[in-house]
Amino acid sequence: MAEHTQSEDVAMRFESQGWEVLTVDGHDMDAITKAYTYASGSENGKPTLIVCKTIIGKGIDEIAGTCAAHGEAGVKYQDSARESLGLPADKWYVSPETYAYFADHKASLVAKYDEWQSTYSAWSSANADLAGELEKAIAGTVPDNLDELIPTFTAGDMIATRNAGATVLQPIAQAMPFYVSGSADLHGSNKNYMKEVGDFSKNNFAGRNFYYGIREHAMGAILNGMGFYGMLRCSGSTFLVFSDYMRASVRVAALSHIPVNYIWTHDSIGVGEDGPTHQPVETVASLRAIPNLDVMRPGDAEETAAAYISAIERLDGPTALILSRQDLPVLDLDPAVKRAGTMKGGYVLVKETADLTHVLLAAGSEVSMAVEAAKTLGAGCRVVSMPCVEAFERQSAEYREEVLPKAAKPMTTACEAGVTAAWYKYADKVLGVDYFGLSAPGNEVFEAKGITAANLAKVASE
Repeated sequence: MAEHTQSEDVAMRFESQGWEVLTVDGHDMDAITKAYTYASGSENGKPTLIVCKTIIGKGIDEIAGTCAAHGEAGVKYQDSARESLGLPADKWYVSPETYAYFADHKASLVAKYDEWQSTYSAWSSANADLAGELEKAIAGTVPDNLDELIPTFTAGDMIATRNAGATVLQPIAQAMPFYVSGSADLHGSNKNYMKEVGDFSKNNFAGRNFYYGIREHAMGAILNGMGFYGMLRCSGSTFLVFSDYMRASVRVAALSHIPVNYIWTHDSIGVGEDGPTHQPVETVASLRAIPNLDVMRPGDAEETAAAYISAIERLDGPTALILSRQDLPVLDLDPAVKRAGTMKGGYVLVKETADLTHVLLAAGSEVSMAVEAAKTLGAGCRVVSMPCVEAFERQSAEYREEVLPKAAKPMTTACEAGVTAAWYKYADKVLGVDYFGLSAPGNEVFEAKGITAANLAKVASE
């Protein structure tokens, strides 16, 4: 069937790239075992591809070699399949040869494990400090003082959250020797290069910066592999709009509860001149729709610090850090309060000083806009920053009610520079971007789309 869709010789493609290629009958277990034994013991310096030639549905003569074998095989073919394969009529039959093979295999694995355990015990006794680091890495232990190691930022300073991320990442790299980071050819833009830890390459396996090339899906799959292995804490980065290219890998990470991190920058129409092809108006909402993926879109540098800590401390699933290209003001609130609130997913950033009349709910770059709009709306206006909807929903009902009272929904206006539908869960009015962006400087695109403090105050007052 493949002749209808491709003409390349896959084995020759790998050979041309320097691989050793072995071709075997995929229905011959002895041939597969022989090829695997050879490949695993090869010292020719080449990776090995084992091509197993198979026939789909082999043994069921009625459908063998046809697309019907994908789903049609079942009870109605069991008798003819047993006859074709030379099996007895017994249900759940397992041959003596199979039992013998797995008994030998189990004994081999136990012997290898015992040998490994003996070697590890001797090594750990002789290298107690290194063994301690290794055991912490395997356990997913995060330094208790990670928050203290990350510097605080000065209120009023203008810092893009991607640049704040670069500052935050350096002490993390020093404190966590098993943390690795990489980029799909965008280290310079994503700002996630870790200094003083080297680059991973064929000549330097100790390097901790990975270069994935323009291969977002491959990057996601490699992160999953490292996450499944369980020793390394890993992250990968690209532009947010390109997260679509790796969505299948992200979904597998969420489904598998792997604690990998994504650093996705250039998060909205604030991208500017690159235009609507690179302005991810729908992307954040679609990522929030993936179960078990924490999507963190911090509103300033302090929230970014907390987002990184949250991502690293989370062990039961992946976390996406959604960071801005454009500069944002460091908001004027105690850094400890902002960091603690961010780790809860949402918190009161500006508390009303009179009877509550308005609630402005925002995320990411629109949080500072909401703070400005609140000045117009007066003393009865509360501003809630919600960098992570998923984390907020995990908080107690009492905490969520304290931050966003259900009775206040009619007076709540949400604002985010993206599609609006999901925010109506919390707000009766939403200011957002329900169509693609424009090619212009970022501030002009915000103006053209009506995502401004003045317009937010107007919408909230209507």
